[in-house]
Amino acid sequence: MPQSVLLLGAGGRAAYGEHPLARIAAVHPVVLVDPAPPAWARPYLAGHIAADPGQEDATAEAVAHHAARHGIDGVLTWTREHLTAAALVAARLRLPGIPYEAAAACTGPAALQTLLARHRIAPAGREDGEGPLVSVEAVVLDDEVRIAALTRTTPGPPPARQPLRHSVHAHDGLLHNPFLRHTVERTVRALGLTHTVVRIGLRLTARGPRVTDVVPHLPGDLIPLLVERATGVDLARAAAALATGGIPDVAPTRQRAAAIQFAYPAATGSLTHLDMAPAAGSEPSAERMVLTRRPGDHVTAAAHADPADRLAHWVAEGDSPADCEHTLRRMAHHLSATITPTARPHAA
Repeated sequence: MPQSVLLLGAGGRAAYGEHPLARIAAVHPVVLVDPAPPAWARPYLAGHIAADPGQEDATAEAVAHHAARHGIDGVLTWTREHLTAAALVAARLRLPGIPYEAAAACTGPAALQTLLARHRIAPAGREDGEGPLVSVEAVVLDDEVRIAALTRTTPGPPPARQPLRHSVHAHDGLLHNPFLRHTVERTVRALGLTHTVVRIGLRLTARGPRVTDVVPHLPGDLIPLLVERATGVDLARAAAALATGGIPDVAPTRQRAAAIQFAYPAATGSLTHLDMAPAAGSEPSAERMVLTRRPGDHVTAAAHADPADRLAHWVAEGDSPADCEHTLRRMAHHLSATITPTARPHAA
């Protein structure tokens, strides 16, 4: 009988949450903890617990009541704000999970810096300038840290610095960098992580890799899709296997590259037109191109945007990062958008 997985929060949007949910639901019955399941998630669910994961104690009680009748074999979340609730629930059910202290530390930069400093791990600071941003996607099984992929991120304009692009290459030279691996392993041990998928953000500086953030759950922004297209490693199913006490297969089966690009508004105002040309569907190296806002929405310009302001994203795969970059640029021409800027108040 398949082992069931409890998921705390589906995430807000199908554009990013449907891929991992579909991958997990194909092999595990999924029970969602959410006040109201989003419509896009319902086809993948085997059950639902109507509780707010933000209310930790009430959620733990509701889950315990459900588990007593139906059983739960693993606990997952891919939402930062539900990390501590997931840690609490897993501990009460005596299932694999991350320590509550680690979960709490990963919910805010200040708490994470304090914990890392306690273990003499240097976080990224202002003195580190604007070095390249990367993240390590890893699978932690007991004391073993298996690096599945490295993601390179291109940030947008300040002050928001939202990601414009993520790219993964199976042959990225940084995968063999001993200083990077050492930083990743020390960070995992400092947090006491054991059975989990983890994303460790790093800034590459003249003094070596510096930790920017730690995400001890399945990463967002469709990074699991990029990893799967580039390496063949399925992080979503690996996360579910770890949550249920299993040992995932993370041996790479592909040697390719994949990348995603996000389109942000050029101005703040009302989105009056958003369209994707039909020719986008015939791009040979395009994996997908998805519109994520609708005409009539109010959107914020890239410099001050958050992920909810993204107009669209598109994914490319190829033999090399250069192939992906070429495809991403070509696909950008298929998107058209018009924004009526918000009227500025007149000066007194």
